[in-house]
Amino acid sequence: MEAFTLSRIEMSGLLLSLSENSERKPLHILQEAWTKFHREEVREGTSLPAFLSTDIPPILQKLIKGSGIKGLSLGEIASLGSLIEYSTLSVTAMQNWVKRDFKEYLGSPRQGKKYSINQAALLFIIDDLKAALDFESIRQLFRMLFLAPERDDDDLVEPAQLYHGYAELFEEIKTRSPMPVQGQAQPGSPKEYLSKSDSALKSAMDGMMKRLSHLTRSQRDAVQNMLLIAAISVQTCYFQAMARQYFNAVLFLDF
Repeated sequence: MEAFTLSRIEMSGLLLSLSENSERKPLHILQEAWTKFHREEVREGTSLPAFLSTDIPPILQKLIKGSGIKGLSLGEIASLGSLIEYSTLSVTAMQNWVKRDFKEYLGSPRQGKKYSINQAALLFIIDDLKAALDFESIRQLFRMLFLAPERDDDDLVEPAQLYHGYAELFEEIKTRSPMPVQGQAQPGSPKEYLSKSDSALKSAMDGMMKRLSHLTRSQRDAVQNMLLIAAISVQTCYFQAMARQYFNAVLFLDF
């Protein structure tokens, strides 16, 4: 079965579509994400057998049916996380973050027995940042953005919006310095890629920060630094995934 893969911009859009005020429907985002890899089948009218060969986890089946989802279990968040390209999110890791490492920021489930969309986004953010930073460094960044962990109304930016922000920034990097999708590594050195993407980072960030004019200068600097760090951490996730892919290829082809 073919895996259903989502980029971070698609996953962040999916999370935002679950909010009450969203104009976009989760189904539309999933349709666009799947079609992106099956344009030829759609064009030739063979999309049905292609979709039937795609592995659709239970959480996506709920979204496809249009079931109202106000909260997510850790298992459902892990299931969504497994769809994100270059991600290694697991239920065990999230349980440790919720109970110990980031307890003050994640807290207990806020939607009955399930976690809110912002809590899910925060888990995805932690997973991305840990590729480049230790947990204490991540907590220091969170203290700058989420001033009082027990409150949400003083956050400089909501976690779901923050996740969408650096996902959008990373998408700009991919557009200007194309990266292969997971499972399709192409020749090229990391050093060459980073030199090409540096100007894309700065240009994309300038346009993004204009949308945060309601913040003070120091607050905008804090958000900007977080976005840059997170986007670069996602690059780290990519290089780690590529290294694992080459390592597996070396072992598999050793005959």
